[in-house]
Amino acid sequence: MLATLIRLLGDFDRAEEAMHEAFAAAVEQWPRDGVPANPRAWLVSAARFKGIDAMRRNARMDGPYDTVLDLAGSEDSDPAAAADEAVEDDRLRLIFTCCHPALASDAQVAMTLREVCGLSTEEIASAFLVPASTLAQRIVRAKAKIRDARIPYEIPSAVELPERLDAVLRVIYLVFNEGYAASSGDALTRADLSAEAIRLARLLVELQPEPEAQGLLALMLLQDSRRDARTSAGGDIILLEQQDRSLWNRGAIEEGLALARRALASRRFGPYTLQAAIAAAHAEAETAEATDWNRIVGTYNLLLEVEPSPVIELNRAAAIAMRDGPVAGLTLIDEILARGELVDYQPAHAARADLCRRLGRSQEARESYRRALDLTRQGAARRFIERRLAELPDG
Repeated sequence: MLATLIRLLGDFDRAEEAMHEAFAAAVEQWPRDGVPANPRAWLVSAARFKGIDAMRRNARMDGPYDTVLDLAGSEDSDPAAAADEAVEDDRLRLIFTCCHPALASDAQVAMTLREVCGLSTEEIASAFLVPASTLAQRIVRAKAKIRDARIPYEIPSAVELPERLDAVLRVIYLVFNEGYAASSGDALTRADLSAEAIRLARLLVELQPEPEAQGLLALMLLQDSRRDARTSAGGDIILLEQQDRSLWNRGAIEEGLALARRALASRRFGPYTLQAAIAAAHAEAETAEATDWNRIVGTYNLLLEVEPSPVIELNRAAAIAMRDGPVAGLTLIDEILARGELVDYQPAHAARADLCRRLGRSQEARESYRRALDLTRQGAARRFIERRLAELPDG
């Protein structure tokens, strides 16, 4: 409804206010008159008329009638047609508008969760550990930017789509990552955020079945399939190689594998699909020992060509350590850190500490664990590092 009303009324706040007024009218009228045959059409039609009436009142005070006249011109059209016309396109327009590159990254995330997923301001603020007032201001500024910059409420053209789709996929993955590995707080995961990201990706694949959208959905399904095995009953981290694989969600794995294969078969895939291929290699291994590390390293090599990144280099180094031994992986991680990259990135120091521990270099492991601990705000991760530190032998 909101997506359709934004198209009909041309403004986020106006559409929200009109929608709430329509709900209030329905609560009053439907018990008396009965539920209409097409409730959504009734609500959209009522909201549109209320929105136009509000604009008329404002126009009498503020001046120009042009926009009101444009909207009022279709007042007599069929309400069902107005409500049901291009509903899916409306939802897609809303996603692309909330993720427009002219908006700041944090505003894109906030707008998407608020307007597309329907989370409250308080829920989003709690997830990202910012005051609700701060989060509300981000949304207000984003809406003002959309209005003042005349950002079009539309699906991008074929020429614009690749760049714009990248922004949408990035926002969805940011939301998922905060759910998959919370940046702070006591719990490792936020299942509600992961579920919202997966729901949003499903919607995007349904409306715009591009290979990279399929690849992202595959990646998130494969990663989320391990959720129940990633922590103990007490909330402590269980590493991938120690997880009880019988707890992995086989339905999510099968769906993720099918999507990954479809995206790869298109030959038009990008970094999310390649990451899904890596997640698939883990999902297909019946035991940790059966993991095909050579396949994983090869996929990381291709991923680095597609998207050069020190974080991908770090993940590749960890995979090489599993394939070729800890010395090979440690050498690569030290090279990354020596370049000054990832010096404030907790996983780099945690990975280095683990390899030093496996090599019996306890003092180096201790220093790296302490550096990782300094950079960790997440409760379960802190407990894991503290436990590793306590297990190190003296000297």
